[in-house]
Amino acid sequence: MIDRVVPLLYLTAAVSFILALKWLSAVPTARRGVIVGAAGMALAVIGTLLKPEIASYRWIAVALVAGTAIGIPMALMPMTAVPQRTALSHAFGALAAALVGTAEYYLRAPAIDRFTMGALSLEVLLGFLTFTASLMAFGKLQEILPTRPVTYRHQNIFNLSLFVLAASAGVYLVIRPEAAWLFPVFGVLALVFGVLLIIPIGGADMPTVISLLNSYAGLSAAAMGFVLNNKLLIIAGSLDGSSGLILSVIMCRSMNRSFGNVLFGAFGQVQATPAAETRAVRSATPEEAAGILQVAGKVIVVPGYGMAVAQAQHKVRELYDVLTKAGVSVTFAIHPVAGRMPGHMNVLLAEADIPYDRLAEMEDVNSDFPQADVALIIGANDVTNPAARHDRNSPIYGMPILDADKARTVMVIKRSMSPGFAGIDNELYYMDRTLMVFGDAKTVVGHLVRELAGGSGHA
Repeated sequence: MIDRVVPLLYLTAAVSFILALKWLSAVPTARRGVIVGAAGMALAVIGTLLKPEIASYRWIAVALVAGTAIGIPMALMPMTAVPQRTALSHAFGALAAALVGTAEYYLRAPAIDRFTMGALSLEVLLGFLTFTASLMAFGKLQEILPTRPVTYRHQNIFNLSLFVLAASAGVYLVIRPEAAWLFPVFGVLALVFGVLLIIPIGGADMPTVISLLNSYAGLSAAAMGFVLNNKLLIIAGSLDGSSGLILSVIMCRSMNRSFGNVLFGAFGQVQATPAAETRAVRSATPEEAAGILQVAGKVIVVPGYGMAVAQAQHKVRELYDVLTKAGVSVTFAIHPVAGRMPGHMNVLLAEADIPYDRLAEMEDVNSDFPQADVALIIGANDVTNPAARHDRNSPIYGMPILDADKARTVMVIKRSMSPGFAGIDNELYYMDRTLMVFGDAKTVVGHLVRELAGGSGHA
């Protein structure tokens, strides 16, 4: 009976994963995708626990309690910390795959065939390097570690040499699986490479890094499926790995960057110049900004990481409500790499219950900016910098940007004139029709709401 039930559960789970991935690709069906994906994983776990090979549930119960103790606090992290939570999820998933591979090696070696050993080596290599790389990404996202690239001389040569050494150790183990002394060295090399892979990457590239680490974790899980002869793991890992890789390609195209430049380019070094430091900007008070918004007919809001840091998304919803009530057309322009992970702005705005149909992707909204009375930029920086169009010396040259500078009036809510993650000044801030409204995004937007609502206490 069990022999028939388990394959059926696995098949249903596999179909659920495929449907979940399809539905997660569109905002209106994303909630359905999450529910179906979670249900599929539950079926997969149940199917695994029903297998007759399990002799005792004691350690499984311990692991379940430990996982629950870790998972609940992670689930309660604020929505603004979704990138950090995603990085931790990748770290734990990759570590699980690497530890399973380690256990399988010591259980089977040296009587292990070369194909299985090859899959096991790939599993452990990707698992361990993704574990430490994800922890480093978490540290940068949480600002425990410097968000700027940490570089030193001949860094890329050293890192690539270390990776070649780790890969060579894995190949040697495939040929000589009895060389048990080499396996711990292999694991340590992978762990160290994961650390060194991330430290030269700046915060501006975190969206791509997050999706790339997701791909690595998925590929590690797929390799684990071959080691354990588990078809569901192969399917789930392949879906995870391929979708993460495709997303990484999309993110790189959105920044006009290559994988090599993201991983080895040390993008994000501060490049402020003396000339830029002495340029004057036009500033406005929240009262003045509210007056401009009050007479606007069309407003395009450009959210960025500054909105996330200030946790201003709910105040932004209040601003949307008061403007639409006054008859103003409000659209939200979403750049693919705004924030620190793919879809970061979509997640935050969805949490604030801003209607899905008000969120517009870059390629759909750019043609609307010339007709907009106001482009209201809330904490976005590099994704609105016109230098990307014409300055060949700029590190963001060629990156598609939101055409906020083409609006009749540009208002930027920002704490200071400090550069974004690319480390360069934003030309937009010095334009004649740009007004800088300095302050914390949540505080400033709340002030705008009060002014627009006539001090009626709606904020």
